[in-house]
Amino acid sequence: MARRDREEVKQDDGINSKLVAVNRITKVVKGGRIMRFAALVVVGDGKGRVGIGTGKAKEVPEAIKKAEIQARRSMITLPLSETTIPHTVKGKFGKSVVLMKPAPEGNGIIAGGSVRAIVELAGIKNITTKSYGSRNPINTVRAALAGLSELRSPEQIAALRGKTVEEIQA
Repeated sequence: MARRDREEVKQDDGINSKLVAVNRITKVVKGGRIMRFAALVVVGDGKGRVGIGTGKAKEVPEAIKKAEIQARRSMITLPLSETTIPHTVKGKFGKSVVLMKPAPEGNGIIAGGSVRAIVELAGIKNITTKSYGSRNPINTVRAALAGLSELRSPEQIAALRGKTVEEIQA
């Protein structure tokens, strides 16, 4: 194996990643137990682009690397209104429900651990969130991403309705 293949090339593209959860998976077989790991990673550029990914492997670092690659591939762009979200939105995934409300300047991020990771990496500075139902980190993060993907800017809503932005905001 060539030396350049072994060296890890870290690209500096302004995308940050955060490890949300690592689960140990045990498979019981005739010869004993086989341990594997599942990692949940959130990536974002802090400017409205965010993605999540999961990876499974026999070693934790390998699972994290796989999750980060998947998260980078699944990034979505969010319409932000300055430092918060344009409107209230509810995201659902399985039995997890995440309610997200815009907050005034200076309010900060009011969110639990797994939702906080996705909101911070998306670049949202002021938001209030509440998680209902299952608190499973994987389902909660997916519910938060589902809710954020439903966000629409005032311009998008005006275009859908065939009106101007001023008519909608009045």
